[in-house]
Amino acid sequence: MLDLILRNARLPDGGDPVDVAVKDGRIAELRPEIDGQAAETLDAGGHLVTPPFVDSHFHMDSTLTYGRPRVNESGTLLEGIALWAELKPDLTAEAIKARALRLCRLSIARGTLAVRSHVDVSDGRLPAVEALLEVKRELAPHLDLQLVAFPQDGFLRLPAARANLLRALDLGVGVVGGIPHFERTLAEGAESVRQLCEIAAERGLPVDMHCDETDDPNSRHVESLACAARRLGLEGRVTGSHLTSMHSMDDAYVAKLIPLMAEAELKVVANPLINITLQGRHDGYPKRRGMTRVKELAAAGLDVAFGHDCVMDPWYGLGSHDMLEVAHMGLHVGQMTGRAEMRTCFDAVTTTGARVLGLEGYGLAPGRRADLVVLQCRDPIEALRLRPPRLFVLRAGKVIARCAPQRVELSLGGETESFDPCAPAV
Repeated sequence: MLDLILRNARLPDGGDPVDVAVKDGRIAELRPEIDGQAAETLDAGGHLVTPPFVDSHFHMDSTLTYGRPRVNESGTLLEGIALWAELKPDLTAEAIKARALRLCRLSIARGTLAVRSHVDVSDGRLPAVEALLEVKRELAPHLDLQLVAFPQDGFLRLPAARANLLRALDLGVGVVGGIPHFERTLAEGAESVRQLCEIAAERGLPVDMHCDETDDPNSRHVESLACAARRLGLEGRVTGSHLTSMHSMDDAYVAKLIPLMAEAELKVVANPLINITLQGRHDGYPKRRGMTRVKELAAAGLDVAFGHDCVMDPWYGLGSHDMLEVAHMGLHVGQMTGRAEMRTCFDAVTTTGARVLGLEGYGLAPGRRADLVVLQCRDPIEALRLRPPRLFVLRAGKVIARCAPQRVELSLGGETESFDPCAPAV
């Protein structure tokens, strides 16, 4: 007896529909017309079935705080940091946890079942660490939540940052973060990279660092990050997030930098919604986009994933934690409209994101965990175009979210027509 059979499913790699058999929470078979009995049978109706979406970069401690203590009227990164500093003294673990749980409900409903969240450790009370460790434990059956110890106010700039970060790691935060471009000098930024990577190496932990999130082409801390990864044997375990200064660097320097990053097996996370919003704020025209060189980095063989970064917080007043919206923006900003490039953008919020986070048991293959999302479309490019409803979201073979297929009734000339707005256009 199987636990579940999901019939008439289209896989991301194309081809005719198949059935997906689930046993003991894992995929048992993927092939047409699977025989046998199951405790539950679902019909995907020829729609796309994908592994769950992955948000490779988020800030769950600040989410849903938009307007507190006031709105970021300049729309800049630095005003957002200043507003967050004003808000922090009034934060409680209970309030952070409540907001995070609300956000996670949105995430799960949209098929996002893995999130890496950076957690500010600048407040010595560590209320965000306490809150999000509880969220991680409570939602573990439904959501993979990775936490990054993030010294928002600077690792060397804030005297207590080192002690706070080490305490957060001792409490169970599993990734070492940093923000070298926010240190007082370029030299101190490079020194913070060195010290933080050494902490990670000593503890056997991965690194995910906010790096060069600026329009300044002279902010080159990703170079130090790649060198530290190689020196300390951290190849493949270090992520550079944002890297927006690469948008403004000259091509000659980038031609040297990207091979260095590839040698260090650096992972990269771009945040299209936020990068396009915060960067270039002080430009006249022409105005820079600000997103890192996604196309070139991916072409060099680096894993480039996308993150949502913010939802309704001091830096961004919009967002619904829909990773297809993120990929849709990344596709446009990066001018990645070739079919293979569009698939790269879809992978940036699914399979590539899973590699960046090091997720085990992820994917559509026998033996993998039966974490599945059924979308009201037929293929990944349609998913990017339409951002369609998630008809079913399954965790370990059990439905944890569902919604009815979308239909539209159109009345023209006295006649009413009902149709599927997500049906193939051609």
